Amino acid sequence: MLHRLAAFALIAGLAAPVAAAPGHEPIRIPPELTDPEFVERITGMTEALSKALLNLPVGEIEAAAQGRPVTEQDRNRTLGDVGRISGQELERQVSEAKPQIEAAMQALSKSLPAMSKALSKMAEELERATANLPQPGYPRR
Repeated sequence: MLHRLAAFALIAGLAAPVAAAPGHEPIRIPPELTDPEFVERITGMTEALSKALLNLPVGEIEAAAQGRPVTEQDRNRTLGDVGRISGQELERQVSEAKPQIEAAMQALSKSLPAMSKALSKMAEELERATANLPQPGYPRR
């Protein structure tokens, strides 16, 4: 599940500049989307981030949420302990997710031109639909 979230965040982050691109400019597909080395770096970053999250101390938060005093055992409990997932299992999941990340990035790069065209058309239609709306600063009669 964590690897799917990381992959989605990556794709959304790469697609965001496309969605924000002004009107009629042709879209430039970032070469990172099709670069296998980039996917390797993303996988490595995902592994590092996942390990850091597994080591995040959560026992004190759990004790506070339960309204009880913090114990020494609470101070040592991590997200990995609570989720009962090991670093090795997480590495395996991230490694298995790599083909999914590559496929998602390829699908995104293929669909970017159509997405850009649809966003431009939507912007034009919104502009046309709102052209005759009264402006807030316009004097009332």
